[in-house]
Amino acid sequence: MRWVNRRISRGNGLLLGAIPILLLVVVYLLVAADRNAINPNDKIFPLPGAMVQAMWGLVFEPDQLSGRLLFWADTLASLQRLGIGIGISALSALLVGLMLGILPPVRATFGMLVTGIAVIPPIALLPILFITFGLGETAKVALIVIGIAPFMTRDIAAHIGGLPREQIVKAQTLGASTWQLMLRVALPLAMPRLIQGMRLSLGPAWVFLISAEAIASDIGLGYRIFLVRRYLAMDVILPYVAWIALLAATIDFILATSSRRLFPWAHGENR
Repeated sequence: MRWVNRRISRGNGLLLGAIPILLLVVVYLLVAADRNAINPNDKIFPLPGAMVQAMWGLVFEPDQLSGRLLFWADTLASLQRLGIGIGISALSALLVGLMLGILPPVRATFGMLVTGIAVIPPIALLPILFITFGLGETAKVALIVIGIAPFMTRDIAAHIGGLPREQIVKAQTLGASTWQLMLRVALPLAMPRLIQGMRLSLGPAWVFLISAEAIASDIGLGYRIFLVRRYLAMDVILPYVAWIALLAATIDFILATSSRRLFPWAHGENR
């Protein structure tokens, strides 16, 4: 049987997906053990024991100044900013994308503007956001929204704009108004696409969040990484990076599962 025709079960898929991750861990452990055998004070490739020791205080011991468990406080702060940013982006992308996709006059008027905003590097706007909104939470959330909302908007607009004309004509023949077309025809088709857009935007959203936290923040995962980098504290940086990857993968899994359960017809599934 050709490889292109092979079907992988869910269990085998998880096993195959774990193999490269385990290989990377083994390679890292071999390199770290070799470097630490030569130099026990090596900071670039810390051993797991050093990571556990460095993270123990952040995870389980309250900070002497603030009284907070810094690891969990950083996680909560970052997830809150990320959630608000993605939520605002999804809502605005859905509203604007529907109007751009279903209403030609709106698309002709604002389509070029949305495209222009989408091609601006969001990081270049970071100084403007800090000047406009200050160094508080608003600027950090705004960077996430500006960074991912235009992409999601264009994706939904293109998806809705590609609806077969016959489908729209049939709905109008049955007496559907413009608002009914948007709510009864376009909206159900846009929702699974919106979730897919959120999944694709997770990576950039984390990049913008970490960038904002690194420049102006006193708490957050990105803030902690850039705070300890001056001490070459890889025993803290690597666990934080791994934690961010785990959080991102968990969010992506939740979104994918929600899409399959709420909109099985969009994934070729039957109930």
